[in-house]
Amino acid sequence: MSRHLLSPQGQFPAASLIRRLAAMFYDSLLCIALMMVVTLFYQQVLLRMFYGSQQLKAVADAGGLDIDPLLSTLLMFSLFAFFAKFWTHNGQTLGMQVWGIRIQNKDGTAIDLWQALLRFLIAIMSWLSLGLGHLWMLWDKDKRTWQDIYSESQAVQLPKNTHKK
Repeated sequence: MSRHLLSPQGQFPAASLIRRLAAMFYDSLLCIALMMVVTLFYQQVLLRMFYGSQQLKAVADAGGLDIDPLLSTLLMFSLFAFFAKFWTHNGQTLGMQVWGIRIQNKDGTAIDLWQALLRFLIAIMSWLSLGLGHLWMLWDKDKRTWQDIYSESQAVQLPKNTHKK
């Protein structure tokens, strides 16, 4: 599958840590809303169809819904789908659009699904290591985070006149 060029084209500087964190905060609010909707659908529609209302209430009261690996899997897939859709199409999540950041390959093309998966998984590991993967850009000469390095992509700062539509 050929990669498509993102617009605008050009050489852009690496996005700053502050802008990245601001975009992550904005996107985290969207992700929380997405997880709430997925959880609601899973528990109130799918499980209700499977168990029935009365048995579902009994399972919930007994704590049977407290740790649900199927729900956790659905939530992870939903979050990945959110990021992968935005990153592979226009290089920007909604939070990144607000802060003028774009994920791209060095040649200005959109990343592919494999790169999106690597970015997603490494970003999780970056946070689990108390943010070290994100802070790494402070020491990297090219201002790359772990997810930038391992997915062979970059987060760039777009010029102000191009990211607000």
